[in-house]
Amino acid sequence: MNHSAISRTIRNFRQDDMQLLGDLYTAVSSRANAVFWWVGNEENWNNVFCAFENGRMVAKGQVGVINSVPPGRSPDSRHSIYLNLKALPERETDAELLEQIYACLVDRAYELKSTLSPEYGTNLCVGNDASEKVNSSFFIEKGFIHLNSLFRMNRNLSEPISDFELDKELEFSCWDMAAPSEEDEYLRIESEVWPDTPLGKERLAQYKGNPLWTSMVVRKEGAVAGGLMAWKEEDTGVIEDVFVREPWRKRGLAKYLLTEALRYLKSNNLKNAYLMVLTSNQSALSLYESVGFYPVSEEIRYFIEMN
Repeated sequence: MNHSAISRTIRNFRQDDMQLLGDLYTAVSSRANAVFWWVGNEENWNNVFCAFENGRMVAKGQVGVINSVPPGRSPDSRHSIYLNLKALPERETDAELLEQIYACLVDRAYELKSTLSPEYGTNLCVGNDASEKVNSSFFIEKGFIHLNSLFRMNRNLSEPISDFELDKELEFSCWDMAAPSEEDEYLRIESEVWPDTPLGKERLAQYKGNPLWTSMVVRKEGAVAGGLMAWKEEDTGVIEDVFVREPWRKRGLAKYLLTEALRYLKSNNLKNAYLMVLTSNQSALSLYESVGFYPVSEEIRYFIEMN
């Protein structure tokens, strides 16, 4: 079939597209482990571009700021904008279709870049499951090169969850970061732990908008020693941003936080949880395996530098 002869519309996502989006998701996810971004809240829909043909959504692209570097970091630091582009399985080699949506994503990426500090450069990135070779080849042909690889690790919440104790001088609590000053404090700590990939306000707001979102922290005399975030994504629990600050490492804080997060997700009737970890981070892999996580898939990420 000559797809170019079919009438095609490309525009931002709208509320009445939800059923068509579900149909596209079902088709794309029929291939195990495909990385498919959900559209998020309405405030995010200007970052989502959909292609329609004959009343059917045949492809969707999405872009967003993932890491924004705060002032005062190394001049070699770089912001990260990620994109995700998926088509119906029978259309994943349709170069014309993909090119049209990709052009919209790049234009929007440059608009987002203009909101970031010009003090640093910006990378445009994409992540795909290792099995999504056709989709990845589209970006490789555009000059994207390998950035890193991550394992998705799952945890069956029906399995026993071990008990760990904190030192007496440490206190555990949930932290809703209700005030902007609290968000600023969290982001400052987070960027201290991961100076190369700090979270940024926009990404934190997206995380907080997820169902069942919570932040868990361990403090000593009011100072945050470690933390993580957890929420619900579809019918699965997610654990993100696990960290322990330098003075308190190797004291069991991470295991304690992880098991508290697992209990929280299980208490909300979720059956499974997952997290992502760099394949090269052996200490983190060992930590997560020690509390019952196991790798199930690998995501490979690529990037190009934005001028």
